[in-house]
Amino acid sequence: MSDSTVDLHPEDAKIVTLARSARARRATTGGAAVRDVDGRTYAASDVSLPSLTLSALQVAVAMAVSSGSTGLEAAAVVTADDPGSVDIQAVGELGGSGVPVYVAGADGTHRATLRS
Repeated sequence: MSDSTVDLHPEDAKIVTLARSARARRATTGGAAVRDVDGRTYAASDVSLPSLTLSALQVAVAMAVSSGSTGLEAAAVVTADDPGSVDIQAVGELGGSGVPVYVAGADGTHRATLRS
C-alpha cells in the first residue's frame, strides 16, 4: 500500500482506501467513497449498464441519500481522470459548498483536493 495519503487526516485517508477497494473489487475505472455528517461511509464503483451510466461518486452520493444521510463531510474518488463537474455538483447538493473531494490515482496517490 502506498503511503501517499499521509498528508490527509486519517479519516480522509480511510475514504481514499475505501474508494480504491471499491474500484479494485469490480475492476472499474473509478471508485469513490463519501463520509456523511454522522460518520457513516459509503463506497461505490462506476456503474455502466445499457440503460444506466453513473460515476462512482454519483453512486456513493446516491447510496448516502437513500440511506437517509442529511449531509456530507468529505468525498474521495480514485480514477485516472478528474471527476466531472456533475460529480462535484452531486457532492455539493448533499453536502453544501466547500466539501472536500480528495482525488487520487489508482495507487492511492493523493493528486488534488477539490471543493464542492
